[in-house]
Amino acid sequence: MTISGRKYGKEIGSLALSWLIVCLILGSCVSRRQSVKEAAPLQFPTVKVPSVYSDPSEAAEYLSEHYWDAFFALDGRTDSLKIQGVPESEVEQAFANYLGLLSQLPLPQAQKGMKILFGKMEARHLADTASRCYIAFSDIVSRYLYDPNSPLRDEDLYLPFVQGLAESPCTRENYRVAYRHEAEMCSMNPRSSVAPDFVITRRDGSRFRLHQIKAGYTLLFFSNPGCHACKEIIDQVMAIPDIESRMARKEIAVLNVYIDEDLAAWREYEHNYPRSWYSGYDAAGIIREDLLYNVRAIPSLYLLDSDKRVVLKDAPTAKVIQLL
Repeated sequence: MTISGRKYGKEIGSLALSWLIVCLILGSCVSRRQSVKEAAPLQFPTVKVPSVYSDPSEAAEYLSEHYWDAFFALDGRTDSLKIQGVPESEVEQAFANYLGLLSQLPLPQAQKGMKILFGKMEARHLADTASRCYIAFSDIVSRYLYDPNSPLRDEDLYLPFVQGLAESPCTRENYRVAYRHEAEMCSMNPRSSVAPDFVITRRDGSRFRLHQIKAGYTLLFFSNPGCHACKEIIDQVMAIPDIESRMARKEIAVLNVYIDEDLAAWREYEHNYPRSWYSGYDAAGIIREDLLYNVRAIPSLYLLDSDKRVVLKDAPTAKVIQLL
């Protein structure tokens, strides 16, 4: 019995050991599968508009306010390659699509959407300070809306976001001064405001004012002599169909302004500008000092209506040309 008992015990022990090994193997496989599943990138969640919003403008307004709800509800990892578990490149594309949506809305509603986005980003950081979501989104939004070279830049849309950055407890104190300055600059000359008047001096020394120009639209063009990008804009504007006759009919006027100090270089190059344009320089230097316009880079384009109200502010060339 003892021997049999020992033999039986050995069989039970062997069976238990085998089962334990199987369990460990299975558990390890499950664990690996779960790790792979957890590490797998998520997709940016689509937003469904409730059927009650049948009007396209109401649907667009709903989307602008709820576009990010499901994304910030994700329980995904945030690391150097992912935000909320979604690849950062996919998040950037989602943000670009969001800007396309906001472009269809009145400015106050579009700015509301940006303010909502900032609030969700801030709440995510407050809930998990180890998340890099706040920093990553701050970078994406700044690059798309405020970088002078961005084809989607829009200071009016960036304004509510950077105001949030300037005042949020989530922003490092040493960054707040810079964000406050950006917010101050972005608040200058918003869309629909009357563009500040200023004096332009021609090559011959005569002077006139911006608001003296009578035209359906005035394209305010800050340029430098010899600037390659400026020359490209000149060519694109002059390629607008029927542009010369439209300028003759005062449907469109172009005011080309030089705001830097090397007047000798400007006078030497000035003959290259179209004769149908208004061209001159800011002799008082008030634009250069950021007292009237926030010219962060050259070239820079503003489009004004017949009352000199801002239609487009420091806008990408393609957007200006398309509107004209």
